[in-house]
Amino acid sequence: MRKPEQRERIPSRPPLIAPLHDETDQPIWSVMIAVDNTFTYLNTTLLSILELDQGIGIMQMLVVDDASTDGDVEQLVKDTGKGRIGYFRQPSKVGRLRNLETCIKLSRGKYVHLLYGDNYVMPGFYDEILSLFNEFPRVGAAFTEFQYINERGTPIWKHQPLAKERGLLKNWVKAVALRQNTEPSAMVIKRTTYEKLGSYFGAEHGEFWEMTVRIAAHAELAYVPKVLANFRIHGKALYSEALKSGKNIEDVTKVIGIIRAYLPLDVRDEVNAMSKKYFSQHFAQLSHKIYHELNDTEAALKQAWGALVLDINWISFKYSMLLFIKYLIAYKVIRKWVEKLS
Repeated sequence: MRKPEQRERIPSRPPLIAPLHDETDQPIWSVMIAVDNTFTYLNTTLLSILELDQGIGIMQMLVVDDASTDGDVEQLVKDTGKGRIGYFRQPSKVGRLRNLETCIKLSRGKYVHLLYGDNYVMPGFYDEILSLFNEFPRVGAAFTEFQYINERGTPIWKHQPLAKERGLLKNWVKAVALRQNTEPSAMVIKRTTYEKLGSYFGAEHGEFWEMTVRIAAHAELAYVPKVLANFRIHGKALYSEALKSGKNIEDVTKVIGIIRAYLPLDVRDEVNAMSKKYFSQHFAQLSHKIYHELNDTEAALKQAWGALVLDINWISFKYSMLLFIKYLIAYKVIRKWVEKLS
């Protein structure tokens, strides 16, 4: 395969996705597993799609590795996939957005399922998605409900269903523009949708949220409220260097601005303000989790301050000020001292 040309890590506009030159014998599915140092969880992901394998002519399976260094990904794919799962490794690290772009460009199926290397789906997922596409052929994407799992694969929280019944999510763009309410493991996007709208761009945090809103602004989406996908929460995914630098807040702020342009004029300002308020509260509360569970004061302060820069509201102000006070009075030191005395 041709090596990707040197390009900016974060595209400033959606990279073009060219149509397939030859659709003869096109598979129904392309299950594209994007890997970036998630070796610990990858075998579970591979086994899950092998269990749901519908055959070589129907389902393409390919691991696209962004030059991982935490394990021999290629050997794991060979051992577990036994020739059924393909493998492509980036010559050098290109970043999440470019790796996703590679996934889409290498896909040959009618429906593209981007699956991060630490997530997986459950039996029945592809049957439900295909049923939605067949019933609602004009949609740009289809998705199921999902749940959050921890490092061990234990469910820790089920996402609240977006609807009681399966079907179209009409006029959904306003709701999804407020905050992300689905995850990539739960959604399958038509390849023609990517060909029309392009790939991921703008920011490495919130990239899937932006894509979901972009699709909703141009086409309807189909949904089934069955929990058939898992999104894993673990240390590497949740607590990255982005928290120390505040890059996560910077990216989300940028994505909020991009999404604003997708909204109808009469609701732009309202949804934009509500979204900033929501994420401001999220980051302010996250700062305490980082402070207590990770003992990372620098990252906690960065999140608390960034929350107030994004939007000042009572909840964000309360949580941020509380964190600042804890920091100033050396809260953790005093607590340990009290515990020793008790």
